[in-house]
Amino acid sequence: MSLIDGPTRQFLSGLYAEPGRCYHGLDHIAALLALAHANRAAIADEDAVEAAIWFHDAVYDARRSDNEALSAALARERLAGRCEPGRLDRIAAMIEATAGHEPPVFGDAAAEHDAALFLDMDLAILGAAPDTFDTYEAAVRREYAHVPDADWRTGRAAVLRRFLAREAIYRTAIFRSACEQAARDNLQRSLERLAGGAA
Repeated sequence: MSLIDGPTRQFLSGLYAEPGRCYHGLDHIAALLALAHANRAAIADEDAVEAAIWFHDAVYDARRSDNEALSAALARERLAGRCEPGRLDRIAAMIEATAGHEPPVFGDAAAEHDAALFLDMDLAILGAAPDTFDTYEAAVRREYAHVPDADWRTGRAAVLRRFLAREAIYRTAIFRSACEQAARDNLQRSLERLAGGAA
């Protein structure tokens, strides 16, 4: 039985439809669910990954720095009693890991691979076709419309450089093969645009 039942889906859909969600809305969730379905053969606990997808951006306020922790707390609250504690801990840890996109350590290879896949799916947009990536970047900029251009360029560039500094942006062979080079090309192009004064 799916952890995301009808009432939970309806509740979360309402959150994702809130004003100001230019990228982190229902289309983002639908894209991740489609990726999870496409890669279902590689996922050990599909329901846990589905729950992490649905809850990971449930709380999203571009002015806050604790959205991931609040989203994980919401998952714990809404799924309590419907999910065994250890499994709920893993779901919450996956959600919290989206803050820095560093996979959590569970001491369970299958659960860790699920978490790595989930995080890679969340970053798949970085390796999208250039026009799709540019649309994503423009949408995220609108979510941070309150940030002055100069501050945005500095902050965004720092985020992109952190990803480029990794030995690999993606943690799984599936996404490294499909997205790694395209993501690096997109991020480098974005950095050059930011350096040129584009917001």
